[in-house]
Amino acid sequence: MPLTDLTLDDCLAYRPELPAPADFDAFWSRTLAQSPLGSPVLRPVDNGLALIDTYDVTVPGFDGRPIRGWLRVPAGATGPLGCVVEFLGYGRGRGLAHENLLYPAAGYAHFLMDTRGQGWSAAPGDTDDDASGPSGTVPGFLTRGIERPETHYYRRLITDAVRWTEAARTLPGVDPDRIVITGFSQGGGITLAVAGLVPGLAGAMPDVPFLCHIRRGAEIAPQPPYTEIAQYLALHRDRVDQAFTTLSYFDGVHFAARADAPALFSIALMDPICPPSTCFTAYHHYAGSKSVEVYPFNGHEGGGPAHQRLQLAFVHDRIGRPAPDGTRTRDRAHAPAGVDLG
Repeated sequence: MPLTDLTLDDCLAYRPELPAPADFDAFWSRTLAQSPLGSPVLRPVDNGLALIDTYDVTVPGFDGRPIRGWLRVPAGATGPLGCVVEFLGYGRGRGLAHENLLYPAAGYAHFLMDTRGQGWSAAPGDTDDDASGPSGTVPGFLTRGIERPETHYYRRLITDAVRWTEAARTLPGVDPDRIVITGFSQGGGITLAVAGLVPGLAGAMPDVPFLCHIRRGAEIAPQPPYTEIAQYLALHRDRVDQAFTTLSYFDGVHFAARADAPALFSIALMDPICPPSTCFTAYHHYAGSKSVEVYPFNGHEGGGPAHQRLQLAFVHDRIGRPAPDGTRTRDRAHAPAGVDLG
């Protein structure tokens, strides 16, 4: 697989200025005020496992609409537990109750959010997105509601993610001060959005993040989803400025510039889906302390299980290594292996 974008040296030097919309902060303040925080509803489910308990969770998301997901915790843990909140990649739903066991197996609570309207690819979903828009959009989500920021799909999804993260702080047995957020691809872009909108998080792990420097992604990515935008604008030639103005309200670069949580990024240099220069743009703009692990010969899979080892070390460092009874211990020997590239 060849390089799909710039070399590493060029990515490190590529630092475009991308001004946020003048009303970016006001837009998100208004948006979140319209969807106040509600209480999560938990229902235990039989996952067939002896060492991990799973709960089916519903949280009010955008406009109070129910968002589904899973809470997984070590069976018998007394807590309070550190919690990893996870957002999913494009097309994925929350899957089944016995899946995604890394973080609860490591001793943490794992709060996985379903993605509204998605769940058609590798894992099924259970959360509807019933908002309709005008015809002429390209199948997928990047052009859904692209006429205005107020109607765009990602306004709803990012609001869901903010409310899901805040709900994590109210879960029984979870320490509200020990929340780390993470996600792969689309989930990485959502991680950046939440990091920019929710203060006081213990850490953030955007993994090969999507939704960063969106215009460049639409211009150079050879594979979907960014190609949805190019396909739309190839037909609607007079809507280029309008489309990218709308999308700028959901660009991870602008959220990164407002984030304060320590972050561990991953970026792959042969990624044809999330070109590395787009991910590095968000990394360079990230306001909090940060490190990045670069995978020179990987595509969109990034570091895969090898990177999960680094993520576990980062979580241990940020919220403590759990003891057998669920209490917290600190182990500074497990600092993340990512390198701060400035």
